[in-house]
Amino acid sequence: MTSRIPARFAKNAAAGRASLVTFVTAGDPDPVTSLALVKALPSAGADVIELGMPFSDPMADGPAIQWSSMRALKAGMTLKGTLALVTEFRKDNAETPIVLMGYYNPIYIYGVEKFLLDAVKAGVDGLIVVDLPPEEDAELCLPAMKAGLNFIRLATPTTDDKRLPKVLGNTSGFVYYVSINGITGTATPDFGQVSSAVARIKRHTKLPVAVGFGVKAPEHAAAIAEGADGVVVGSALVEAIRTSLDADGKATEKTVSAVTSIVSGLAGAIRNVKK
Repeated sequence: MTSRIPARFAKNAAAGRASLVTFVTAGDPDPVTSLALVKALPSAGADVIELGMPFSDPMADGPAIQWSSMRALKAGMTLKGTLALVTEFRKDNAETPIVLMGYYNPIYIYGVEKFLLDAVKAGVDGLIVVDLPPEEDAELCLPAMKAGLNFIRLATPTTDDKRLPKVLGNTSGFVYYVSINGITGTATPDFGQVSSAVARIKRHTKLPVAVGFGVKAPEHAAAIAEGADGVVVGSALVEAIRTSLDADGKATEKTVSAVTSIVSGLAGAIRNVKK
């Protein structure tokens, strides 16, 4: 059986368009609202859902995603709860790929073997673990691949042609190109540079290349969709969650729609770019 991730990218490529990958943190702002939000993302236009695994020290993330992690942890979200959220999502949606994104520490504490077993059972399709370089593939990447999960690797503007084959070695599903140096959500990428970087990566791999970090508006998404196979949006969505909360930091009736309206706008912009 073809994994949901390559199947979705292939389907959209055949339709002549890029895929929209949306990131939210599991349990943000609370587990119930988070589940409702994740369930609403596909109909708003999300092709792939990245679900952040809340962690107390998300070093690669900017303030918006750090705060989302803090809100989720404060609301009692755990890695076990994240997997339970995926299980609930799968009761109504068997098509949309789900990627868990985060850091190795919570997985290590959970137990790698047990985590992989439970992740597959829940309906997870892939993993992005930002603090495990290729040199540590035996820790999680190779066991994950053996379990049937895609292991998605990040390439950055500083990943040169000498390093790239190492990064791509055991990567599957798609390659996540980080469009700027630094943390998430803090700058707008140079779209000309992104296009040439994507072309360079594609000379080394047949995998789809999705571009993230700094994508905030429909025009950004459209510009990236010209050359990339996917557009990743995260900080703009978790910031929409934050600004929808009430004075006590609780979800309101606007929380889900605040996010889905942004996703709809981005999806529309991407679909208008014919490849």
